[in-house]
Amino acid sequence: MKGDLVLAIDNGTQSVRALLFEAEGELVARSRVPLDAYTCPNPGWHEHDANGFWEAVCDACRKLWHDYPQLRARVAGVAVTTQRATVINVDTRGDPLRPAITWLDQRKSRDIPPMSALWRTAFGVARVAGTIRYFQREAEANWIRTEQPDVWKQTHKYLLLSGFLLYKLCGRFVDSIGSQVGYVPFDYKNLRWASHNDWKWQALRIERELLPDLVPPGSVIGEITAAAADATGIPRGTPLVAAAADKACEVLGAGCLDPSIGCLSYGTTATINVSSSRYLEAAPFIPPYPAAMPNAYNTEVQIFRGFWMVSWFKEQFGACDEEVLREIPPGAMGLMLQPYWSPGLKQPGPEAKGAIIGFGDVHTRAHVYRAIFEGIAYALREGKERIERRGRQRIAMLRVCGGGSQSDAALQLTADIFGLPAARPHVDEASGLGAAIDAAVGLRIHPDFAAAVQAMTRVTATFEPQDAHRALYDALYERVYKKMYPRLRSLYEAIREITGYPAE
Repeated sequence: MKGDLVLAIDNGTQSVRALLFEAEGELVARSRVPLDAYTCPNPGWHEHDANGFWEAVCDACRKLWHDYPQLRARVAGVAVTTQRATVINVDTRGDPLRPAITWLDQRKSRDIPPMSALWRTAFGVARVAGTIRYFQREAEANWIRTEQPDVWKQTHKYLLLSGFLLYKLCGRFVDSIGSQVGYVPFDYKNLRWASHNDWKWQALRIERELLPDLVPPGSVIGEITAAAADATGIPRGTPLVAAAADKACEVLGAGCLDPSIGCLSYGTTATINVSSSRYLEAAPFIPPYPAAMPNAYNTEVQIFRGFWMVSWFKEQFGACDEEVLREIPPGAMGLMLQPYWSPGLKQPGPEAKGAIIGFGDVHTRAHVYRAIFEGIAYALREGKERIERRGRQRIAMLRVCGGGSQSDAALQLTADIFGLPAARPHVDEASGLGAAIDAAVGLRIHPDFAAAVQAMTRVTATFEPQDAHRALYDALYERVYKKMYPRLRSLYEAIREITGYPAE
């Protein structure tokens, strides 16, 4: 092996980071390039120039070598992790045919493929016909094929962002099993493309030949090509190892191998995940997604627009800092927030809206700020309990990642609301570290995932629940928060019926 460092490229929603890790999991160098060129050609649309993602990867890598020229020769291998469910149509040369449609896009297809009578009957009996229609309308492939048939006719491969970047790096149309999150005909239980008789081929207008080959996380895909080396500065011939989607890598990078450890992410979308060798659906027909390890799954509950709400609040009402969060007492003087700023599919349903109740003349914007943090944590606790019921296994501790994890006050209220220890991983780049773990295993720096996680992950601070705060939060959660959505749901449905928002 020619080097002792692993390069992890993390193409998130807000930026691309190039990260260099040692075999012990220490982050020795990083560079960051913001992603701010997203476009919204129509209300609810969310796109980005596909080549712009690649250019940001190149810029991040070149910036890394500029700032740390002595480290370039020490790179043993590369792994890539990306935002989930962002799709790109490319031609035979691998050139994008239209802008990438990102995971934040909310367009819906007017024309959905017909399903056979057999499947329609089966879905009706299972009471999931609405879920399947939602799946079909949300699928980007159905929209592109209906609205831009010339683009679809020229499409040689239909790729997730991960597959596009891997092609640019090694010249092969190949992707990791661990990156398959989105509206694609993937068999989440068996971790492969769906069999020929699977209902997804009828629900989606995608032919098998349009999809890339798949390999397990930790597999060597190929080598950095001469063209990619010229563009990025990564040495030509450097091994490229399959990693996984950013959330899967974050769970791995937080050291969550055991289903008794819950991984909370206070990111743009707030989530709670557990990793397991068992296939476990948090809700019927909402599959777990592939983990960043072979033959494993991550069961997840999402709060869409989770910690985005913190940024939204600061933009709309002015900045608040850590000290402001500490000044407001637990429970925010009875101000309760339900964080459904964007609708869901099942829990909550597509009619859901956000709500804040309990206002009084004592409340300030600082109380609202704390109520946002608490509302997100309440919703994630509800997700935790759903996972526990479905899996019949208790979650005993938490690892907290994402931008919000850097706040001591946020971690303390998390521990108090969940009634569990909440620990912060030793690096704030958990998804990048997860990709580096995949690379370390693929390059045989560590013999297996258990050894790699033991060597490369640890925590720097653990926050224990405080009894008095825990009792207060338990009462508010059980007697108020859990009753908010059921009691407000009919009002949300009325608002939707009257205003047409959110659209059905």
